[in-house]
Amino acid sequence: MLAALAPGAAHLRAGRRRTGLVLLSCYAAMLLAVLAVALTSDLGTLLGSATQNSWIIAVMIGTGVLGAAWFVLIVHSFVMLRPGRLGPAGQALTGTLAGLLAVVVVVPFGYAAHSANTYRQALDHIFQPPELADQPPAPEPEPEDPWAGRERVNILLLGGDADDNRTGVRTDSMHLASIDVRSGNTVLFSLPRNLEDVRFRPGTPMARRFPGGFDLPKDAGGGSSDLLNSVWEYADAHPELFDGRQHQGPKVLMDTIGYTLGLDVDWYALVNMWGFARLIDAIGGITITVEQDVVFGKYNEGLVKAGTRRLKGADAMWYARSRTFSDDYTRMRRQRCVIGALLDQADPATILTRFNQVARATKNLIRTDIPQPMLQHLVPLALKVKNAEVTSLQFVPPLINTGYPDWDEIRSLAQKAIRESSRPERPVAASASPSAAPASASPSASPPASLSASPSASPPASSSKTPAPKKKSAKQDGDDPVQGLTQGCGPSTRS
Repeated sequence: MLAALAPGAAHLRAGRRRTGLVLLSCYAAMLLAVLAVALTSDLGTLLGSATQNSWIIAVMIGTGVLGAAWFVLIVHSFVMLRPGRLGPAGQALTGTLAGLLAVVVVVPFGYAAHSANTYRQALDHIFQPPELADQPPAPEPEPEDPWAGRERVNILLLGGDADDNRTGVRTDSMHLASIDVRSGNTVLFSLPRNLEDVRFRPGTPMARRFPGGFDLPKDAGGGSSDLLNSVWEYADAHPELFDGRQHQGPKVLMDTIGYTLGLDVDWYALVNMWGFARLIDAIGGITITVEQDVVFGKYNEGLVKAGTRRLKGADAMWYARSRTFSDDYTRMRRQRCVIGALLDQADPATILTRFNQVARATKNLIRTDIPQPMLQHLVPLALKVKNAEVTSLQFVPPLINTGYPDWDEIRSLAQKAIRESSRPERPVAASASPSAAPASASPSASPPASLSASPSASPPASSSKTPAPKKKSAKQDGDDPVQGLTQGCGPSTRS
């Protein structure tokens, strides 16, 4: 039994001193090597490297070899102790115990190899090569500068409502995370699903189709299919606008939101809403302060009760999605609270202890165009974000009139929030007033033009014709639209 924890102990007891000392020395050297790596390596770098197939395969092979070696060690240790000196009953008892011990020591290695394989399959399923014929594979990032000179990375986070009984994808939740690659400071821009008269970058197929903004006839039931949340679906449904190219929805929505905010969107991640519920269940639920009862369901048949409570996946999703007796903007705030709770509570220890459940839940949860080689750099960045300042800017009334958006105001506020987030020591409250600089000036953190054309911060000429009623700026009203991510979400989540 001691040999299971200290290989070589049984050999020393049996008089095989040289063999025992060699085994103990190798074991001690392995432990010291692991300790040295743990003390000298950056956690983010280690976790980032663990996303690469070569490392995952090495872990699978290594754990398999170690498991087999430990099994052989226990059996050999038992033989070295000469159980034949015992009586029949003693031989049967010690042989059974040795066999059980040999199996027990193999189980952790087998579990580790199985978890690594599950992890590899999930990564390969999520981070697939581009499906568009006109989109070449992403180049390998340069180790010395994986961000290619960019000071910020902009990732579009989408929540979709795709289901077996629904066609197309409607992106009812749209947040753009703009991350400072040096500090991890992040601004989360939240865009309402019902933003009307959406403008497209001049010269693009959508701009030629809708020169005055996204405008379609009313549905048969009087509903609107020309809101921001329908851009993806419309582009996918009309490949003729793109010379017959299919699946243009993600690319069009990324470009549209980037143009709206005056930023370049690097990648997107689309999360299936109910797959997200399975992920929350996989980490054991999230603790949220529900400020008041949230009714949900087509016929008001569900209720998430007020109070600080740990919500399972389904209740967390209804809390984030319900508009019953509520509106889109309250729902956006609740979505922000759920994101903040996950950021705070999905710590590495929780993920590791529920690793297989998380990997299985994630496998069919996310659709993204992030190249898998970038993961080794994005994982360390994600750890920076977890411990950095995350602020939120929601483009909702009264800040923005969603029926008649002021595109200059949207871009000015976005540029202001970026500049405040990029400061080494950001003030507690950021001014909400539009920047005094010309709207066409792109933020210093914006990606270089060599990567993708940076959109002008001024809207197209047609936007000046929008009959948007002028309103006071946020500064004049005394309000600050830039908030902490979980501001107003209760004391149970990250502040």
